[in-house]
Amino acid sequence: MQENKTNLRKVAVIGCGFVGSASAFCLMQSGLFSEMVLIDIDHDRAVGEALDISHGVPLARPMKIYGGDYDDLKDAAIIVITAGANQKPGETRLDLVNKNVAIFKTIVPEIAKRNCKGTLLIVSNPVDILTHVALKLSGFPKNRVIGSGTVLDTSRLKHLLGEHLGVDSRSVHAFIIGEHGDSEIAAFSSANVSGIPVNEFCELRGFYHHEKATAQIAQKVKDSAYEIIDKKNATYYGIAMAVKRICEAILRDEKSILPVSSLMEGAYGIRDVVMSMPAIVGKDGIETQVPIALSQEELEKLQDSAEVLQQVMEGIELES
Repeated sequence: MQENKTNLRKVAVIGCGFVGSASAFCLMQSGLFSEMVLIDIDHDRAVGEALDISHGVPLARPMKIYGGDYDDLKDAAIIVITAGANQKPGETRLDLVNKNVAIFKTIVPEIAKRNCKGTLLIVSNPVDILTHVALKLSGFPKNRVIGSGTVLDTSRLKHLLGEHLGVDSRSVHAFIIGEHGDSEIAAFSSANVSGIPVNEFCELRGFYHHEKATAQIAQKVKDSAYEIIDKKNATYYGIAMAVKRICEAILRDEKSILPVSSLMEGAYGIRDVVMSMPAIVGKDGIETQVPIALSQEELEKLQDSAEVLQQVMEGIELES
């Protein structure tokens, strides 16, 4: 099979629904890439989104944007997959499993056929399960199959903590880990504000009921997507920013620590499950996972989250 040379300035987005088109728009504005191909089962939709976004290029930076097909993926540095059924009001991310696994069975083998050397960035939900599915179906090395994971959840957590404490959310350092979904864990035991443990900083700001406050914030993060879906039927701006951030870390070889979905291989007693944990992200995708200190309660919740995901994976049939 012919070796494909990767164009480091090229990105592909598969799926031109709300999340895909918002991500494409965000990537156009980022200046990270000079070429972007959009692919959708509805080719006209991909062409239309490409045209619409292209009309803003003279107001941003030079970029070639077009609707294409799987052959256009061969030299893409990053392939973003957002294709899938939308999460409906009252539906959990895990409820989407069967519909979206079926869609991935049609997409990922097509990518594998092209001998692509870029990084797969999975965004479709349930993202941890679909990242694992993509890893198995693609045959790609595990470092080059990344899920957007809890990057958005973590951003939501930082936003809420920043509001609660009256500080810039960028000074808040905390992670949501585990499943991007109902069993996710807010790792407050390692959270800090500019190096000061979060509980100590809370007291500096006059807050003392830590357990109640952190539980409320964690629940609000967990409910965020449901609230947005209930009010406007879909979430897409926040995740588009998360996609841009991950692409940035890869393309610039930043070696940033982001809570992306990746394969667990024994850390915390968890193996052969894809879930969100902090990892160093750079030009080769995931360099290594970064262990963070967890309380015993957080560790047990993380293992429970892994069990939820493992049970779902066991019910998925990937063979044709």
